[in-house]
Amino acid sequence: MAELIRQGGFEREVLIVAMPPGTGWLDPGAMDTVEYMHGGDIATVSTQYSYFQSPLALILETQAGLDQAGALISTVHGYWRGLPEDARPRIYIHGLSLGAWSSMHGTDLFALLDDPIDGAVWAGPPFPSSMWQGIVASRNEGSPYILPELGNGRLVRFANHHTSAGGPGGWGDMRIVYLQYSSDPIVFFESASLFRKPEWMGEDAGPDVSPHMRFMPVVTQFQLAVDMALANTAPPGHGHAYYGRDYVGPWVAVTAPADWSEDDTRRLMDHCDGGFDKGCDND
Repeated sequence: MAELIRQGGFEREVLIVAMPPGTGWLDPGAMDTVEYMHGGDIATVSTQYSYFQSPLALILETQAGLDQAGALISTVHGYWRGLPEDARPRIYIHGLSLGAWSSMHGTDLFALLDDPIDGAVWAGPPFPSSMWQGIVASRNEGSPYILPELGNGRLVRFANHHTSAGGPGGWGDMRIVYLQYSSDPIVFFESASLFRKPEWMGEDAGPDVSPHMRFMPVVTQFQLAVDMALANTAPPGHGHAYYGRDYVGPWVAVTAPADWSEDDTRRLMDHCDGGFDKGCDND
């Protein structure tokens, strides 16, 4: 907190509290795009909680990540809410993969009721997250499991590589977007698939999921487990390899950058497609 204050983080237009997967790494595809939208007038604060890569951090230091997220978010939000409303930045929460899980856990919605954050972008939310599970279970009747619709879309929306969560219109005071690929096994793994067909397999296959995939007890869970182990080796924009261009729409919808147009969105997406392996660079 002392360093964040010293660096003038609360004097920026936008303040992002970001949780990493463990080692402190943040996806440049997520951070560079939103930095560009707001002309760099952003402060991002994050804390490392592990020396392990994501799979080992998930197994060995799960609680450490959850506790760290709760401490970081509550500390920053507590200071922020004490500032005059007309002299403080808009505040957002972000996380990818384990960072999404921990930051969802650390975002105490009851503590935010009287002075809420402005929004959140969570990418690749891991299947054990109770918050994500609850939102998906509460989806509108008839909306797909892989791309749910919740109520009138004023609070929570979902995006993937074909759907960007729409523009800033129609939102309430707080805006939350989940970015998840239909082929991401980290999101859609189900332990019950050992003996029961996952709910998403009862719907039309996602745009990057083979329509020939069929449920077989034991075999399906083995397939999903192998997919999880290889999830980060998929081409950008599939599996668990989240791609810079797909963050553009969610960040626009959530942060509503000033004087930003649909043409700006397309140009930034095109820039992300211009030869970068994963995400956008400031180069």
